Amino acid sequence: MTEKNAARLDWEQRIGLPSDQPLTGTADLPPPAGLRSEDGTGHVLLDWQPVEGALGYLVHRADTVDGPYEPLDHRGGDVLAVPAPPYADSLVEAGRGYWYKVASWTDAGPGPLSGEAVRGCPKAPGSQPAGVTVSVDASAAPVQMPPVWNRMIGAEHLSMLIWDEPGPGGADVAREYADALGIVRDELGVRTVRAHGTFLPEMVSVRPDGSFDFSGMDEVYDRFLALGLKPVVELSFMPAELALDPEYTIFDYKGIASVPRSWERWGELCRAATEHLRERYGADEVAGWEFEIWNEANLEVFWNGTQAQYHLLYETAVRAIKDVDPRIPVGGPGSAAAKWVGPLLEHCRENDVPIDFISTHTYGNAPLDFRPQTRSFAEATGKPEPEILWTEWGVTPTHFHRVSDSVFSAPFVLRGMKSALESTDCLAYWVATDHFEELGRPPKLFHGGFGLLTVGNLRKPRFWALRMLSQLEGGRVPASVSGDGAEALVESLATRGDDFSTVDVLCWNGTLDQTKIDGAPALNRGATVVVNGLPADARYAVTLRSVDEEHSNIQSVWDELGGGDWPDEQQWARLRDADRLFEEELETVTTGPCGSVSLTVDLPMPGIRALRLTRV
Repeated sequence: MTEKNAARLDWEQRIGLPSDQPLTGTADLPPPAGLRSEDGTGHVLLDWQPVEGALGYLVHRADTVDGPYEPLDHRGGDVLAVPAPPYADSLVEAGRGYWYKVASWTDAGPGPLSGEAVRGCPKAPGSQPAGVTVSVDASAAPVQMPPVWNRMIGAEHLSMLIWDEPGPGGADVAREYADALGIVRDELGVRTVRAHGTFLPEMVSVRPDGSFDFSGMDEVYDRFLALGLKPVVELSFMPAELALDPEYTIFDYKGIASVPRSWERWGELCRAATEHLRERYGADEVAGWEFEIWNEANLEVFWNGTQAQYHLLYETAVRAIKDVDPRIPVGGPGSAAAKWVGPLLEHCRENDVPIDFISTHTYGNAPLDFRPQTRSFAEATGKPEPEILWTEWGVTPTHFHRVSDSVFSAPFVLRGMKSALESTDCLAYWVATDHFEELGRPPKLFHGGFGLLTVGNLRKPRFWALRMLSQLEGGRVPASVSGDGAEALVESLATRGDDFSTVDVLCWNGTLDQTKIDGAPALNRGATVVVNGLPADARYAVTLRSVDEEHSNIQSVWDELGGGDWPDEQQWARLRDADRLFEEELETVTTGPCGSVSLTVDLPMPGIRALRLTRV
């Protein structure tokens, strides 16, 4: 086994290990009532009544009514609980019966299972895809859609902006990294960037007299801010001179994940960094930047201390920052797998420690709903309710996983973002670009990198998902799905302009089940899109944008060119020419006296369709 492969194996074995036993969570909640099942083509659809105070729900399945009931693992590699019903179980065989129960989820984990089990038996596909209907009420008053998808995005450590050595495939890393951030700024509307390593050695050093040298940070932040973006200042990792164990490192770039030798010195570093940033970039400017304390301290690979020591790390940093400028928003715990949020809020309540936002991470699933905890904190303290920032989110936590380059991840992105519209303030995709070196630099163009963009800044299918979301014009109007797999496999969003000049309908077909990365014919659907409430006898031009295996899928273009590791100059030219969102014009439609139009589109799984109606 090579040294690189051994390092990756070690990472995969250790990534899920907690750094400490969690403190007491909230009490168990009762299981949801009203559990029901519906036999669908290629899946079983489950629905239930929400439980007040639940962060989510964990679906359990058995082969017989008597059990045993095991949590349903859709292979996302992280949190299995889903934030809300309905849920589509597509890890099934047609004609085979399954039994289901559901538990409410809190920060203490799952509660008791629902009492009476329900049975589901998935149907085999017919000669034609099963059907769904997407119904849009354009007569409703449009409401602003919270831009949870572009408030923040993740990126590898910002010092990549000053790299001066050849990168993967001969890339100019600094230029491509900056260009990638410019692309997500211009095409997705991204405003802030969260990156690891504010205190990495190339950013901060300690002088012989004990003072801090921030000249490296200045060079990096100067280049970053010139892009017109704002940083999320993630205060990590520990400078060697401050670390109790400077050999306790993470990633190829050796971030030190140790507790400090002196908590006082840790506070001095946080204070000095805050003062320096204000002096260089302006107090009012820095007052609008989020400061997040550490990254995933609940995993031993990121923190060699306890949960109580993390609370001390947090409190020491926050008090130092707020003492410089109380306006600066601070938060944490930046935890893996949606852990430690409740205990941090409790620590802040008991000790009157400021917290302006809670932050956490999850992969392979839609984000849980932490509003019960933030609202409870606000009620108990009389302070403003902390914002909810998912500062890392993605289709998989696994490095070099082929799902990251796949079409499968595109509807997954839209499912998560729609779920987050009501429950979060930010859902930041991790990360913008495949220029990323946590476990080694990219070995080839399509290597399962975390980026929305490849090395060379080709747009992957999930980039197009966010682009289509960003292209929605006007305000949100009601859209609902009925039929086979409605609101669990097939979902939708719709917007319209105030003057009915445009109507956008975005619909997608996807599953959380990552055994279906390459698609599943039984889950393909035909969609009828009905838009009601338009002006009578109005004519609309219709544009259709598509993402599926054959459209807006840059990896399929590379495969057609023969694949391999890295393109030559001619192949790069062909790839860049194909790097666009597929779009076609359909026939013009007329609303008639009832003010309605109906359109039919195919909707494969995985796949996305975006219809734009433009009045002519």
